[in-house]
Amino acid sequence: MSPTLPRTARYDNVAIAFHWLLALMIIGAFIVGTYMTGLPFSMQRLKLYNWHKWAGMTILALSALRLLWRLTHRPPAEPAGPHWQQVAAKTVHRLMYLLFFAIPLVGWAYSSAAGFQVVVFGVLPLPNLLDTDKALAESIKPWHGWLAWALAALVVLHVAAGLKHHFVDRDGLLHRMRPGRA
Repeated sequence: MSPTLPRTARYDNVAIAFHWLLALMIIGAFIVGTYMTGLPFSMQRLKLYNWHKWAGMTILALSALRLLWRLTHRPPAEPAGPHWQQVAAKTVHRLMYLLFFAIPLVGWAYSSAAGFQVVVFGVLPLPNLLDTDKALAESIKPWHGWLAWALAALVVLHVAAGLKHHFVDRDGLLHRMRPGRA
């Protein structure tokens, strides 16, 4: 049986929707990104690259909206706990937000430098961030992957901490971001 949290202890429904939508999109983009890089050159690979770019630009836009929402809507108070856990949680959250922006921007910069314009959903051409420069593209390319793996590690840490709070501490922390009625 889970504890019932007071209404003020939960995030609002908009913040919850942003959290889960971005979580699903980021996981999907990560899976597609790791899969597509191993494919031989083909139409399927090109389609997956385009989908990956669209997902990245959507993640970037939603992250901006999510940050704006977070800055204009006070989150629920942090639960009591050891100081080191509170510092760790804030650090992980800030790094995740940083990577929500850095990964798509680095991917966009790589595409631009490689000479491949990002065209969102096949209809909205975005301006190139950089001039075409193959050498620069090759120096940017690994950063996109490294940052994605760093975000994956932070996501694992974030999920592990949530599960620890739920199953070990039994403090109801996971219920703050549970979809459903607030």
